[in-house]
Parts: sequence; structure tokens; C-alpha cells
Amino acid sequence: MSLDVYLRVNGRQQPRAGSGIFIREDGQTKAITRSEYKSRFPDGEPIVLEQTTETDEVFHANITHNLASMALMAELYDCLWRPDEMGIASAKDLVPSLRAGLQQLLEDPESFQEYNPPNGWGNYDILLGFCARYLAACVKYPEATVEVSR
Repeated sequence: MSLDVYLRVNGRQQPRAGSGIFIREDGQTKAITRSEYKSRFPDGEPIVLEQTTETDEVFHANITHNLASMALMAELYDCLWRPDEMGIASAKDLVPSLRAGLQQLLEDPESFQEYNPPNGWGNYDILLGFCARYLAACVKYPEATVEVSR
């Protein structure tokens, strides 16, 4: 299971980008190119999701629920998993919480690495990167609507 976060800009329609080829790795769903797929699975043929529609989605990211405990310790859980319960509706409202949580992660990596899941799905570096990308997107699209699927 995973958490999906979305930023949407009402009225902004753009074609969905990407190859339509996805893999599950380290507790995240990742888009890869056809050449990456062929190098990883030389005898396989990928299932390609057709992405011909347009979307108002300007950012999407996915992370495993296995990192919820680490996010809780960094005071990121509520803003990531439950922004609606915090009254967060737009990306600009997420910026202070994401910045503060990211700062905590950066200040004491060792204490957060203790929460790395034993099954190997997700880790400190993945949560750190996820939060950094999400923060950058929130800064870039401050008026975007925040949505989560958990």
C-alpha cells in the first residue's frame, strides 16, 4: 500500500507526460523509459498504460506506508497523509510544514534511519527525496490544490 499525493491547478490542462511504463521499487511506483525496461528485463515486454488524456495534475508522487512512522517522528505525517484534517487545501499551506519536517530529517539522519522498514520497502533517503520534491512542487505551484490517496 502507498500514499499518493497530487497537486492540481484548476483550468490548466496539459498532456500526461511519460512512457506509461511503471515499476514498483523500494516502496515507490516509478516511471521508467522503454530502454530502461529493456535493460532490466531484456526478455520481457512491458505493459504500457496509454496516457493520451490531458490532466490538470502538475505534480504526483508516491511513497510506501512503511515510512509513516519515520514521517511521524519528523512531524510530517499529518501534512503528508492527512492534509485535509489539518485544513490544508492549497500547496502554499503545505510549505511551512514540509520545510520544518525536511529540516528535522536533515539535522539528525541517524535517529530517523532507525525507522527504516526491516522489509527494505522504503528508507530515510526515499522519504527525504520525496519531501524535497514535494516541497519544490509546492513552491512552484503555490495555488495548486492538494489531494491525497491513502
